[in-house]
Parts: sequence; C-alpha cells; structure tokens
Amino acid sequence: MEGAGSVRGERLTAEEMDEKRRQNIAYQYLCHLEEAKRWLEACLSEELPPPMELEETLRNGVVLAKLGHCFAPTVVPLKKIYDREQTRYKAAGLHFRHTDNINYWRDAMSHVGLPSLFHPETTDIYDKKNMPRVVYCIHALSLYLFKLGLAPQIQDLYGKVDFTEEEINSTKRELEKHGLQLPAFSKIGGILANELSVDEAAVHTAVLAINQAVEQGVVAQTMGALRNPNAMLLGLRQELAGAYQEMLHRAKLEKGSNTRNRLLQVIPEGEDIYDHYLTQAEIQGHINKVNVHGALEEVDDALEQQDALALHHALQDPVLALHCLQRDNLHRYLEQLSMDREQKALELGYVDLLEQEELEAGILMANRKGEEERAMLRAVSRINAAIRHGKPAETVEALMDPAAQLPDVYPLAAPLYQHQLALLQSQHPRGELVQEELFVAVEMLSAVALVNRALDAGDPDALWSSLVSSALGLAGVEDANAQRYFEGLVQLKGQSRAAGGEFLSWNDIQDSVNATNSSVQEENDRITAVRLINEALLQEDPEKTLSALLLQAAALPHVALPIAQRYHHVLARARRMKAQATGDDGAVLWWEEIQEGVCKANEDTVAARKMALGIAAINQAIKEGKVTQTLRVLLNPAVALCGVVSACAAGYQEQLAALMATKRQTGSAKPCWVRHRLADGAEFYLSLQSFEGSWQRPPDGGINTTHLSREEIQAVVTRVTAAHDRQRLWAANAAFVVRLQARLRGFLVRRELAARRSILREQRPAAVRIQACWRGYKQRRAYLERLRYLRANVDAAVKIQAGVRMWQARRRYQERLRYFRRNVEAVIKIQAFVRAHKARGDYRMLVHARSPPLSIVRRFIHLLEQSQQDFWEESEVLRLQEEVVKRIRANRQLESDLDLMDIKIGLLVKNRITLQEVVCHCKKLTKKNKEQLSEMMSIDKQKGLKSLSKEKRQKLEAYQHLFYLLQTQPVYLARLIFQMPQNKSTKFMESVIFTLYNYASTPREAFLLLQLFKAALQEEISSKVDHVHDILLGNATVIRMVVSFYRNARGQNALQHILGGPVQQVLQDKTLSIRTNPVDIYKAWINQSESQSGQKSQLPYEVSPEQALSYPEVQRRLDISIRNLLMMTDKFVSAITSSVDKIPYGMCYMAKILRTSLAEKFPKASAEDIDKVVGNLLYYRYMNPAVVAPDGFDIVALSAGVTLHPEQRRSLGSIAKVLQHAAARKPFDGDHAHLCGINRYLEETHHKFRRFISAACSVPEPEERFNMDEYSEMVAVAKPVIYITVGELINTHKLLLEHQDSIAPQHGDPLHALLEDLGELPTLQFLLGENVPSPMATSAEQMLCQLSKVEVSLTLTGKLVPVASSEESDTRSLLLSTKQMLVDVIQSQPGDSLPEILWTWASEHEEASHAHLMHRRALRDAQTPAKLQRNRSLAANSQLSMEEKKRKIIRNLRRLESLGLVDSAHQYQELINELAKDIRNQRRYRQHRKGELLKLRQTLQGLHAKTLFYEEQIDYYNQYIKTCLDNLAASTRVSGKNKKLQSLHYTAARLFEKGVLLEIEDLPHSQFRNVIFDIIPCEESGRFQVKAKFMGIDMERFQLHYQDLLQLQYEGVAVMKMFDKAKVNVNLLIFLLNKKFFKK
Repeated sequence: MEGAGSVRGERLTAEEMDEKRRQNIAYQYLCHLEEAKRWLEACLSEELPPPMELEETLRNGVVLAKLGHCFAPTVVPLKKIYDREQTRYKAAGLHFRHTDNINYWRDAMSHVGLPSLFHPETTDIYDKKNMPRVVYCIHALSLYLFKLGLAPQIQDLYGKVDFTEEEINSTKRELEKHGLQLPAFSKIGGILANELSVDEAAVHTAVLAINQAVEQGVVAQTMGALRNPNAMLLGLRQELAGAYQEMLHRAKLEKGSNTRNRLLQVIPEGEDIYDHYLTQAEIQGHINKVNVHGALEEVDDALEQQDALALHHALQDPVLALHCLQRDNLHRYLEQLSMDREQKALELGYVDLLEQEELEAGILMANRKGEEERAMLRAVSRINAAIRHGKPAETVEALMDPAAQLPDVYPLAAPLYQHQLALLQSQHPRGELVQEELFVAVEMLSAVALVNRALDAGDPDALWSSLVSSALGLAGVEDANAQRYFEGLVQLKGQSRAAGGEFLSWNDIQDSVNATNSSVQEENDRITAVRLINEALLQEDPEKTLSALLLQAAALPHVALPIAQRYHHVLARARRMKAQATGDDGAVLWWEEIQEGVCKANEDTVAARKMALGIAAINQAIKEGKVTQTLRVLLNPAVALCGVVSACAAGYQEQLAALMATKRQTGSAKPCWVRHRLADGAEFYLSLQSFEGSWQRPPDGGINTTHLSREEIQAVVTRVTAAHDRQRLWAANAAFVVRLQARLRGFLVRRELAARRSILREQRPAAVRIQACWRGYKQRRAYLERLRYLRANVDAAVKIQAGVRMWQARRRYQERLRYFRRNVEAVIKIQAFVRAHKARGDYRMLVHARSPPLSIVRRFIHLLEQSQQDFWEESEVLRLQEEVVKRIRANRQLESDLDLMDIKIGLLVKNRITLQEVVCHCKKLTKKNKEQLSEMMSIDKQKGLKSLSKEKRQKLEAYQHLFYLLQTQPVYLARLIFQMPQNKSTKFMESVIFTLYNYASTPREAFLLLQLFKAALQEEISSKVDHVHDILLGNATVIRMVVSFYRNARGQNALQHILGGPVQQVLQDKTLSIRTNPVDIYKAWINQSESQSGQKSQLPYEVSPEQALSYPEVQRRLDISIRNLLMMTDKFVSAITSSVDKIPYGMCYMAKILRTSLAEKFPKASAEDIDKVVGNLLYYRYMNPAVVAPDGFDIVALSAGVTLHPEQRRSLGSIAKVLQHAAARKPFDGDHAHLCGINRYLEETHHKFRRFISAACSVPEPEERFNMDEYSEMVAVAKPVIYITVGELINTHKLLLEHQDSIAPQHGDPLHALLEDLGELPTLQFLLGENVPSPMATSAEQMLCQLSKVEVSLTLTGKLVPVASSEESDTRSLLLSTKQMLVDVIQSQPGDSLPEILWTWASEHEEASHAHLMHRRALRDAQTPAKLQRNRSLAANSQLSMEEKKRKIIRNLRRLESLGLVDSAHQYQELINELAKDIRNQRRYRQHRKGELLKLRQTLQGLHAKTLFYEEQIDYYNQYIKTCLDNLAASTRVSGKNKKLQSLHYTAARLFEKGVLLEIEDLPHSQFRNVIFDIIPCEESGRFQVKAKFMGIDMERFQLHYQDLLQLQYEGVAVMKMFDKAKVNVNLLIFLLNKKFFKK
C-alpha cells in the first residue's frame, strides 16, 4: 500500500503510530469509495469523478436516482429525476428539489426489499453529515442486487489501488472533522443474511453446510447442500451443478484472500465467520450469475447453428429477463445478434459470449428495425399515390417524410422530381415504385438538383462536389477537367433556359461531360502526336517522321509521301535552331512550328522541281546549239542564275558546250535521273523521262553524269561574264596598270633582301656552335696540362685537402656543441616529448589496433606483473570491505534497536508499559553499541565450522561452493525471491542477498548484483505484470528492493548531491511561505489581522474554498505562493534533470531494463506510457521521499531531537506534489481548479522529465561499465570473500532445501549436487561448536538468538571450476596458463614474432634474465597474504626453466590450434591480441581499484558519522530515561516500600465469560470449569508465567511478556495462541493485566 503511508522521515512515536492508524482508516475508506465508484460506473455505463470528488457528486442525488432507475425503473422513471443533466446544479449549486432524487432512491431500495437498517437519512447525503454511511449503504445494495441478479458484484480493491499522501490526509481530516466512525464494511454479508432470513439458525446452518461442501469439492454434495430448503436459494438447475461448484469455490478463495490481506495491513474490526465464508446473498448472487451464463451459452449455440426457433426458446429463459420479445421479429433477432456476435469476435480476436446487456440491446435494435421497416412501407405507398396525383408540391412533401428513409429532397426542384418519378412509375410493370427504386431515383434527382443550383449560383466548387458525388453517378468525370465542365454546363444551362427548359436533366449533364471529355481528349491526342513527331526527329528516320506526321490526331494537311525526306530535314533543322536559340538541348517543336515546317517542305519541293526542269531545259538548249534559245532558258527565274548578260550569249553557248563535251557517262547504260544540290545541302532528284522529282535517291542508284548541274552552269556564266567585264576594265585603265607593275617589282626586291636576313638569323645557333667548338678545344688543352701538374704533386694535394676538411668539421662541431649547451633544457624537453610521443603512439596502437605487433606488446608486458603496491591495495580493499560490511550490519542492528526503543518510549508516554522495561532495553542497546557484541565473538571458533577437522572442513568448502554458485548465477536467487511470501522475501533480500554481494562494495560484486536485479525484474515482469500500469498500481518486489538498496546503501550521497542544494535553499529561506489551500490562506490571514489589531475579525471563520477565493487578499496571497512554488520547483527540476551522471549507475541500468522489458512485453504500449512507469521508478520511488522528508535520508544534517518546522514540511510537500503531477502529466482540476494556471508549466516540465528519463536510460551495459568478461574470474588476484551470520547461512540453506525443485527444475542442475554434498540442515551447535548451550537449557533461547548473529567469513570458490590438476584439460585454464608462460618468455628473450622466439634457443644471458625474473616473483609471492596468492598451477609453471616453458608453450599452442583458438599461419597473432587485451584490462582494473579505495574510505567515513549520530540518539534517550528514573525515585520515596504482586487464579469458564479466552482446541465448553489458569508475576517487571491445570493436574506452562502483547496490539493482531491450543483475545488480556497488576 504505497499510497497509504507517508514517507518515513522519522522513527515512529506513539503519536505517529496513532496517526498511521488513522491514515490506514482513511485509506480503507478511500478504497471503499473507489469500489463504489467503479460499481456505479458499471451499473450506469457512464464515467464518474474520482473518489475524492464522489461524495460531493452524490449530494444532488442525480447519480443515486439514476441507480434507482436501473434496478427499479417503474419506481424511478427517468422523467421524474430532477436536473438529470445537472445543468442547474453546475450553474447554481444545490437546490431543495434535489432531495426528491434522494428520496426516489430510498423508495427504490425499499421496493426491491433492502432492509431499512442500511438506509441512510436524506440529510446524511444532502448535508453531507454522514457520507461513510451512504457508501456503506451502496455496498450493501450492491451485494443485495447481486443476489437478485440485478447488478454485477462489487470489487474488493483494498491494497490494489494507490492514493497520494495529500488525498489520504485530506480524507483523514474530513473524518476527524465530523467525528465519523467507519462502518464495518466486512460484516455487511452477515448482517444482510440475518436481516433477510426467516429462521436465522436454519439459514446460518444451511449456509455453513454449503461452504463446507464447496471446500470438499464434491459436486453432488454441493448440489445437495444448495437444494436444502432452509438455504432459501432460488433458480437452481441440476445441469449447472459443476458450474455452481467451480464458481462458489473460486469466490470463496477470493474472499478469504481479500480478508487475509485486510487483516495483515489494518487493525481488524473483529473477525466474523462471514469474513471467510460466503453469505446466503453472495451464494444466491453467484447462482444467478451461473444461470445467466448458462442461458447465454444456449443463445450462443443457437446463433452458431443459425436456428431461429432454438434462439427464440433460449431468449425466453426467465433468467435473462428479456421482456420485449416479439414473435414477428424472430428472424431479425437471429440476424442482429449474429452480426453483434461477429463484431465482438472481431474486436476481441476470439469468439466470446454476448453479455445480457448486449442481448437486450440487440433485441431492442431488431425491434426498432422492424418498426422502421413497417413505417417505411406506409410512407412509400403515400409517395406513389402523390406521384399519380401529379402535384409536385405534394410529391415533394411525401418524399421528405423521414419514415420513407430516402435521401435529402430539395423543394426547389419539385417539378424535376414529379416529372422524372412519374416517368419511372409509368414504365414500371406493376405501376408502383418500391423503396429501393425510390431511394436510387431520389438520390440521383437530388444530385441533379444540386448541380442545377450550383450552376444558377455560379459556384464552381459546389458544382464539382455535386459532379463527383456517388449519388449522381456520372461516368468519366475527371478532376483535371473541373473548370471545363463548369464552363460547358453553364453554356448548356443558358441554351436550355433560352429554349424554355428550367432544369438540366441527368442525360444533359452526362452529354456535356462526355463532350468536354472528347474535346480534352482531342487536345491530349494532338499533344501526343506532337510528342511522337519530336521523338521521330531525334531518331533520324524520315519514315518514322512521316508516320508521325500522318497521324490523324496531328491534323496536319497536305502531307505527301514523296516529300518525307524533306519533311524530316526541314523539321530537324528547325528543331536544332530552336534548341540553339533557347540554349535548351531538349527543346521541342510545337504544333504550329511543325505545321509551318510542313508547308515550307511542300514549297521547297515545288521550287526544287521548277529549278530542276529549268536546268534540264538549259542542257537541252546547249545540245541543240542555239544561242538565243540558250540565253532564254538561262534567264529563267526558276533557275535563279546570277550575272547572265545578253552580250555574252555566244560565250555562254561556247563555254557550256565545251564543258558538256568533257563529261562522259560511266558504264554502257545512260541513267535518266539527274541530281541537284540545293543551297541548304539537300539533294533533289529529277527524272529526265517522266520529269518527276524526288528527295530520295533513285532505287537503282544510277545518276546521269553528263548532265550539267546548276553550280556548273553558274560557274561558267560567272567566268564568262567576269572575262567580259575584265576586258572592258583593262581597256579603260592602261596607265594605272603600268604604275601598279612598277610597285610590284619594288616589292619583290625588298622581299628577297628580307629573306636573306631571315636565313642568317635562323642559322645563328650553328654559328655559335662552331665558335664554341673552337673555344672548347683550347680549354681542354689547358686542362690536360694542369692535370699532369697535379698528378706530379698528388701527395701534397691530399694533405692540403685533409687539413681543410678537418678544420671545417671541427668548426661545425664546436658551433653545434655551443648551441646545445646554450639550449640544454630545451633539448631535454624535446627528448622527453619524443619519447612520450613514441610511447603514446605505441600504447595507442596497443589499445586501438586490431592486431598489435609483438614489439608493442613486449614494451608494455611488464604491466601484467603484480607489484607490492598492487598487493597492498588489494589487501586494503579487502580490509575496508570487511570493515564496511561489519559497520553496515552494526548500524542496521543499531537502527533497528533504536526504532524499537522509539516504540517503547512512545508506549511509555501512553503509560502502556513500565519504565523498567525501557531501561532494560536501553542498557542492552548501550551495551551492544559500545562493546559490539564482544561476547558473541568470544566463542572458540576452532570448535565450530572452521575447526581443523575433515568433516567441518568439507562442510565449509561445500558452503563456499554453494554461495559461489548463488553469487555468480543470479537465476537461482531471482526464482527464490518469488517463491517466498512478500514479507519474508523482503527480509531475506535485506539480510542475505545484500550480504552475499557485500553490498556491492567491489566492481565484481556490483556487476553480479546488477545481474541478479536484472534477472529478477525480467522474471517479475514476464510472470506477474499483465498491464503496463500494474507496476504503478502495485508494489513490485524487485523495484522496491532496488530503490531500497540504492537509496539507503549506495545512493544516499547521490541524493544529497542531487537534492541538497534546492532543499537547503527551501530550508534556509525563512521568509518562504507556500500555501496552496485557499482555506488555509484565509485562516492565516484572519489570524494575522486579529493578532495585529487585537480585535476579533468580523469575517466568518469557516468558509469553503470558493468563498475564500472570493476575497482579493486571499487571491493575492495565493498568487504569491504559486510564484514562490514555481520558482522553487524550477530549481528542483533543474537539479534533477541535470543530475543524470550523479544517479547511481545501478538505478539507471535498472530503469533501462525496465523500459526495454516493458517495450518487449507490451509492443503496442505507447512510449509515453512506458516512460511514465520508468519515471515512477526514477523520481517517485527514488527521489520523491527525499524531497518530502530530507531529514530522513540525510539530505540535511540535523542534531538529535531536532525536526523540521511544519512550514518547511508544507513547502517541501507542495513542491513534491507539483513534481509528481509533472512527472505523471496529471493536470490540476476539480478541487484544485484554482491551480489550473500551473498546468502549462506541468506540460513543459513533463517534456523535461521525458528527456531526463531517456538520458538516464542511455547507459552502457555492466560488462562495459565494470570491465567484466568471461576471463575476469580466472585472472582476478583476490578470491571473493563474504561475511555472513550463522543464522543467515542456516536460513538460506533451509530455503534452498524447501524450494530447490522450483528454482532448479532440471534434474542435472549443479544446485542439486551442491545441496546433496551439504546433506541435512545443520544445527547452530554444529556450526559454532560443542560448547553452545542446547535449546532446552535455561535462557538458552535468548543465547541462541544472539549466537545466531555471529559472523563467519566464506572465501568463495567454484566447485565446477577446474583447479591445478585438471587445468590442462580445460580450454580456459590452458589459455590462461599459456598466456602466463608467454609473458615470462617474451620479457626474457627478444624476437620479431612468436615462432621466432619459441623456436630459437635462449642464450645464457637470456636464461639468467629469466631466472632473475622468477626469483623476484617468488620473493614477492612469499610476502603476499594467503587470500591474494596466485593459482597453484600458475605458481608451478613459474618453477620451470625457460626452455621447458617454451616446449610446454609449443604443446599448448598445438592444442589451442586444434581447438580453433589460434592459427600458426598468422604466427599465433590471436594470442598476442589476448595479451594486449589483458594489458588494457589490467590498467582499467588498477584505475577501478584506486577509485574503489577512495569510495570505500568515503563510505566508511559516512558510516562512522552515522554511528556518531546514533550515539547522539542514545545519549538523548539516556537523558530522557534518567529524568524518568529521577521522577520514579521521587515517587517511590513518597509511596514507600512496594508490595509483592499476588498471583491470579481463573477458571477457563470465567475467562470465557470475560471474553479473554475464546476457545481451547479439542475441549468442549462444558469442561472449561475443570481448567484453571494461574497468572504468576515474575521478578522481572512485565513478565508473567501462565500455568494451566486440568482437574488439579499441571498440564502446560507459558512465558508471557507484557511487551510482546503490546507489540501484537500495535501490529493489529487480535487473537493469539497459548500452549498451541488456547486462543485468547489480546486486547482483553492486556486490559485484565492492566487492571489487576498495573492498576490502570
């Protein structure tokens, strides 16, 4: 019940225990409110406000009157309910007429027979005087109606729903304000049975017999008990006997479970037999439920078989209470219910029975459809009659009748409807239109009317909506042609109106659409043809071009087949020119351009033919030799010759005849085709026989070559004309010609001179070369003479050269040396930088390279050696871990004792126990704190589990193997947690599991603990979570364990770092005041004004929130509080959302696992819902308690006895409330409507929380975080050690034996073998030694309890992990051994590769180096503690010589290669990679270890501080007790000497009369007078010895502790056992002892 309790900020005192009890009562009442709300919602099928607002909602009686209508509709008809929609209530509040609704509900309850004992008064509801009684009545009514089969059963939600702390406190204050006692809800069944029974005893006996028969599970006996007339059960059916048994058995188990749950958590109201047994009303209700289910199955069978008669018979079953069946609608029932059944199967994914409400709704629907069909037939008959009358208005009125079920009708088109429907009616064979035909016709005509209306209005959009409607049913409507349709129809409408037509018909509209489509299609076809023409032009194929031009869609006139070549040429050229002009290579010709090109090609053809014919005429004239004829044809304009002069006619004839004479035809045949080349490069061919022209070469390929072409004729004409013009020019300019010649001769002379000079310049290199050769000859001659001289004096030359070189080198060296001496510090820095750079590069290669070379690995191989510093740090870690674990245990024990001391002092304050008991406990507490249980540790351990005997040693090793398996295989503990009850699993987790993992004090144990959390959480989600929000509503075991661990043990400093800053700001700001309740603000204002003025305020003291908000001063103060609240909340939000790196890694990782597990199990759940669950873990469960009560989580440091101010707690509570709403995205409304202005802030903050959650879940896996892998256990220097008490060890062993089949279902599981090795459960004496007292000795029980807390240390080892003798057969051990020997060899012998090192003999120096290395290791191992010593097999390998190691390495490498782990082809690079990985891991491990040392020291320092705090608490208690002792001494001096208390003697019959004794097993009441109980006070105050005598003979003795009785009363236990037989009432026994011994 997470929502029912407040966060524990301080230890519980007596007042706080009373407060908690009141809060439990408030939570119980809220649960009953939620139960009533859900039951009302199920009955009314409408949503009601939350429980906190339900009481106010019930006051107007509307909901209650509606409830009365549900089960008594004749008494409370809906029309009698006042303000049924609550509009009057919402506007002006309660009205006196609302009491009528309450009285209607009371009348309805009386009508159905609910006993008046349960009825509340009208004022209880209207004036809200006793709302718990109203809720109590609703519960009784639900049970009574369930018995009658008129309503579902109400749920039991105790412990299944959560409420906020504010809701619980508000309910508690409301109950206290009115002084209301909560009715006994659990006794409703018994009271109802007593009130309704005629013969109470007979009914009670019959009901008990039924319950006992149900427990036995025999169907026949159950049925017989049910048929007992005294049970007064109705509607029993023999065929449902098995169903009765199953239903009643399940209901009885559920009721017993709910009762146990309630008794465990709340002080019981007094047990009743009907708390566990079903009452007569409940039995009748379950029988009715089974009967209804059986009837529903018969209905389902009839629907499955489609049998209408069987369905009718099943529906007539009285238990279904269907009163509206009509025989005529039988087939409609079958159709409607079958359809409902199929629809429900589709929604659920499987076939399920129709519920009773669904049956009734389906039958009503079928009846309504039948009535509608009959009304429709009558309406259709009226329509046909109106059509025959021929009056449009009458026809439209009939068509608009809703019963006809026709589409909308538009009166403006009445003539259209009349005309068209009359036409259809006349064409119908029967002369009558049926409804389907009318529906289709009217739908189409209405659509036509809408088209006409849109045309009249000129609205294109409305027209388009009408055209595309399915009702109009037009074919071929295209959305691209919408505007064209509009224009066409408007034009058609105008023509129709001009012709006298008022409306366009459907055919007119369809024809217009078709015409528009045809026009658009023609345009589209023309576009397609243009596209094809352009594509043909790209392919250089005239035939394809011609085919495209001839397409009918192109609509190009005068396209002729012979001109295809010219078409293609002209259009292709036009396209190229267009592309060039536009700069677009993809430019295409448009239709107009194509048409222009076609026309031009036709014109070119005509002109070319005329030109060719003219050329032929010229050739013919030349052949005939007639000058005049020749001149005439030369002047033909079609030939277009230039420069023809009549004076040169003879010259033309002569020259052309001469040119023709030179032409000869090749071959014997003379072709008739002549080729002409036009100006654009095109060729035109003319037949001299037929005078036909063509743009294509003749098929035979022959061309007449004797024929003069136009170019040749033009050339002759030009030449003749030019000669004629020149001759005339010379004759006219003779003097000018002479001067010109002279000028030309001078030019020629100057040109020759320039050419000569140019030659000389060009030959200049040759001249230079000649000169150079001569100079070279002279120089070589001088060189040879010098060479002969030097050879004659070679010794002297060498001596001179050597001296010069030496002097130069010396000078350079001296200068360099002086430079280095001046910069010696810089040189050293450079050398260090170079070495560091090279080292970093080598290490970077070692870390990042996939296959680092051997030279790099050798450079860092020394890092794998364990130094003295490593061993010291390991031993220090072990020591600190042991100290931390012991300190945690001591503090926990101390805290537990302090809690108990709080309770005892609280009870002392209440005068419930004696002062001596408190003093005794305090002495025990002080002794335990100061001496640290030294007596328990003084037992001779050599006689216990660690004694030097073979049996004890085997037992110790077996326990070490067992706990190693439990630690490294978390699945066992994860399963074991869920096999135990919740209260035991919590204690087991806190005591054993955290001890087993040393409270995660090392990375290894933190890693393994996280694996346990992960496995347990996944197990819980997969097996116990059925919906995403179950984790929010319930109290998940694993989440509670995770939060408890990381909030108390590992994460307390994290909470201090996260929340310490904003919490301190709230506490240090003395002026900060945050009040969000308008009534509180109003009262504070009144108090302040009265204290300042000294006069009583004229304002009322008691006001509602609405009235308080009506005062401006209250509103102003509220606004200030809200601003302060948002300002401080924003600081908390910033601190939380920026603290991802401060949250313990384990919390973040479990949030990640929770998120992924929920997403995998519920793939359809939204990311927001999953984030709400994760946010509930990270904020609400982990951080929120520390916000509300920072002093309880060491967020702030307070002195002993100092608490937070109530104003500070209120401020923190308000901030926490806003944070809760933001994290859950829950806006303020209802009673908190005055805070609705914060809702926008809540929305923004929620998005920040979601980003915070995503960041928190983005953490690496534990393997990466803790650097753990499969070899981590084998390379670890230290073996894991745990410290566990003997009692915890025995308890764990016992639990494993009890649940081993559940947690290890496989027969061959290693756990079975380990438990078999341990044998039976050992005793405490066996584990601690023979000198431990036996349980039968005096005060042995207390001694054994203390001895069970003796701690033992277990060095964990795995039984199934191979050790020295078997390491060669295990691959991992083989690999580890090989790597260790390789490390020794690589350090001692150089080499570029592994094979080179292994197959090369070692020198003496290398052997000596290896021996020195092994000697140093042996000395270091000798100084190493036993817990940190190396594996024995690894130590044995160290004693081998270097060559022996190499041989062994070679053998191991062959085995590893056979296993596929290494490859000789790669020179065993895999092994080098493993060494590199070990070096990297060793470095990380050293870093982790240093961090762990620092963390352990900080933790130990914090634990010491906590111990000091507890010691302050002890001093505080001692001072208080000393004061009490002083007061007691003073009173003792006054009262005198105490008298010895006398014993009490009571018979069992007398104690039974007093109510102290309830029963004695196996002893009838008539024998109680023979049993005597003696209650004898012992010397120790509060301790009694109870003796039981039967007929004067001592039978039993029992030690009774008054303190234990008070503890039982505090825990809510009402009945206890003495002697394992006698049951006594705890409360009455305490009363008796108080009265007789303590005079209270």
